[in-house]
Amino acid sequence: MPGVWVFPGGTVDREDGEGESAYRACAIRELSEEAGIELDGPEELVPFSHWITPEVVPVRFDTRFFLALAPAHSDPRPDGFETVDAAWWEPRLALEAQRSGELSLVFPTIKQLESLLPYAASGEAMEAARGRTVEPIMPKVIGEGEEQRIALPGDPGYDDQ
Repeated sequence: MPGVWVFPGGTVDREDGEGESAYRACAIRELSEEAGIELDGPEELVPFSHWITPEVVPVRFDTRFFLALAPAHSDPRPDGFETVDAAWWEPRLALEAQRSGELSLVFPTIKQLESLLPYAASGEAMEAARGRTVEPIMPKVIGEGEEQRIALPGDPGYDDQ
């Protein structure tokens, strides 16, 4: 997603295996490649969310998000190819920067940051994520023309489509 701030990510490779272990292997590899952050292993990742691109979008993604604690004193380093900038942002400050036009974020990133707002610390968010089932989220584009909007499961009009 050129020109916007997103979490590190990529495609599961054949060498990653299949299923949950493949998603974790991919997440660890992409975090290392795109941000220079090295985790000790896949057990450090806590499943957080699962987004699927709306059906009307021509290029579709089926994306898993994980939470993890970065090793102490590890500054993110962009790879200069897939990522040209990297920084640590508190969710609230990133959302404020997006609203002011300082930071360009896409809908799923905004929603992930919003879902982290209730937590005072990373460990608290991770503990809460450990205790829940991650259900797929597939937004829908509803309405026509200027009335068009993105709806999430549970939003008015979502089930009408």
